Amino acid sequence: MRKLALVLGLALAASVLATDARAADSAGSEAAYGAGSVLGTLLYAPLKTSFCVVGGVTSGLTLPFGGTQTAGKVASAACGGTWAITPEVLKRTQPVRFVGGDAKPVVSAKSAR
Repeated sequence: MRKLALVLGLALAASVLATDARAADSAGSEAAYGAGSVLGTLLYAPLKTSFCVVGGVTSGLTLPFGGTQTAGKVASAACGGTWAITPEVLKRTQPVRFVGGDAKPVVSAKSAR
């Protein structure tokens, strides 16, 4: 539990201390985006991990019937994509790709504007 608290504290400190090239963003909003990205990743990562594990099992079941290419596509679709929610994702300047491969982003930077 202490290690988890230490990792979360370091992640929060790193996101707060990170500087952005844009002068329009204040330190307070950067801290809020940093904290939001840590919280968002804590909620998102277990879902993404579960999806990847299920995709890996499905890929293994696909292998005898569809071959290595099909199994590889299933695995890369399940385990590819966005794994961390960054401040840029929260600002909608980067898309979130829950499914990897050639899939379209869940939220794109263009559609958010």
